[in-house]
Amino acid sequence: MFAKQGGKIGIVLHIYWYEPLRDIPVDRVAAQRALGFIAAWFMDPIMYGEYPPEMRQIVGLRLPAFSMEDKRKLANKLDFIGINHYSTLYAKDCLLSPCNYHDDLLKDTFTYGTGTKDGVLIGEPTAMPTFYVVPNSMEKTITYFKDRYNNTPMFITENGYAQPSGRNIEDMLNDTNRVEYMEGYLTSLVSAMRNGADVRGYFHWSLIDNFEWTYGYTISFGLVHVDRTTMQRTPKRSAKWFQHFLKNEALHHPQEWQQNIAHL
Repeated sequence: MFAKQGGKIGIVLHIYWYEPLRDIPVDRVAAQRALGFIAAWFMDPIMYGEYPPEMRQIVGLRLPAFSMEDKRKLANKLDFIGINHYSTLYAKDCLLSPCNYHDDLLKDTFTYGTGTKDGVLIGEPTAMPTFYVVPNSMEKTITYFKDRYNNTPMFITENGYAQPSGRNIEDMLNDTNRVEYMEGYLTSLVSAMRNGADVRGYFHWSLIDNFEWTYGYTISFGLVHVDRTTMQRTPKRSAKWFQHFLKNEALHHPQEWQQNIAHL
């Protein structure tokens, strides 16, 4: 007999939130369809033993069917949902008119994802392409999972701000844009929790500047700057803000915090 280890098993999904590009029914449906393909595609089989209707309407018989035994094995076999959320895009319907796709992820959804509407960005751009600052999307994303999956416990497993690297050390350490990003997204997260979302934890990406996949060291997500020559680590302004936040100082005294932030 094996001793019980008492751990929890879940799944982590990388989720963009989608807003309709135009305030018309087909774009509202396209936004939901995009979420169906990037979120419900994985979650619905686990929770309900079926692929999501948003997929079946498009993919149809190409999707395999689950047997009753499959459904029995799959149903609710997780303890939590992990959510990596950074940004939001607009969604445009492509069922009724052709689109020039630049995102293969959305091609099968007949949806076009873009960060621009009438020449205006959906939010402040960051050093990571398609990562825009849209704080209220955190609450919307959490609420989507809460409502669709019976408020299964959730963790924010990644969330953070992409900062360009290679600038002088003063600019890297004085990361006020990251502070504003964190304040906005965490405020949105708190709002979702106050409305009943069962969120058990939040993990910022990342503690230190590190090697970011194909972007390497050209962008930085860390709260702590790393000198690549000496390996010296220096907390950024955002690290000090997060310290205050975790002590409830930033949240409980926002006006005082805003006055004092320049002195950190």
